[in-house]
Amino acid sequence: MAEQSAAVTQSCSCSDAQALAWRQIPLTLELDQFEEVGTLVADPYAEPAFKEYHPAGTRLQSDDAPIAPRYYPANLSQVLRCVKCSRLYLRYTEGGGYFTEVRLRALRPQLLVDAPL
Repeated sequence: MAEQSAAVTQSCSCSDAQALAWRQIPLTLELDQFEEVGTLVADPYAEPAFKEYHPAGTRLQSDDAPIAPRYYPANLSQVLRCVKCSRLYLRYTEGGGYFTEVRLRALRPQLLVDAPL
């Protein structure tokens, strides 16, 4: 799925958003522009792990941070498809003390890592 998404060359507002790293969904995008096509949540009833995977010293906000499905925040993400161009993204909701924020990241195959816990 990630390879197919990377092959899309059509111009679209979703790719203009530059969601290479985890970012708040820009005001220029509407959530109804996306359809949920899958999830990376292994067990919705289990307590999620909040450990991140950054062996090369990247951070959550780094464009080149690995996407490791067993690690936070990918392990809390849904897979979304843009209904206009078919690009794929990951979405999760960040929760803080006084806020929640929906975040989006492009599903880029070169960053996918099958890292064990």
